Amino acid sequence: MPRVKGGFVARRRRKKILKLAKGYFGSKHAIYRTAHEQVMRSLRYQYRDRKQRKRMFRKLWITRINAAAKLNGMKYSILIHGLALANVQVNRKVLADLAVNEPQAFTAYCDLAKQAIAGNLPKKVEKKVEKKEAPVKVETVEAVDYSKMLVKELKALAAEKGIEGADKMLKADLVSALEALN
Repeated sequence: MPRVKGGFVARRRRKKILKLAKGYFGSKHAIYRTAHEQVMRSLRYQYRDRKQRKRMFRKLWITRINAAAKLNGMKYSILIHGLALANVQVNRKVLADLAVNEPQAFTAYCDLAKQAIAGNLPKKVEKKVEKKEAPVKVETVEAVDYSKMLVKELKALAAEKGIEGADKMLKADLVSALEALN
């Protein structure tokens, strides 16, 4: 069987590993064998730490929310429970950002959670809770997001509501005209 030399394919493979090992200490950036070992280990750490970063940020957000909640006379767990009762869907990242950058807004969330725990929900929130508890068929006017509708649908809706010249309007004009009616 004839001898096959590695040629440029092997050189390319080795150069790729050495390029990944650039900046490593000692022989780990210069000798292929040690560089390959270190690069493989580094890639394993990289995969593991992508998962750990998410955990670390969640821990940080919870710590910040707890600290700000204590300033408002609450605990973290009570705050989250109150927000769940009030049907507020704000994630921990946003709450932590509010706690650090906008303490007044965070205080409003704390007050809302306190009201929800006490059973004194605002009327808007009570309606949402009632819909979940008792599925009674009641006609209510819900806010429709016209910007997500197609132009064809908007024109048909505008024609139903009696807007003149709707078939010649642009989407932005249709959306603003329909929102003005509501």
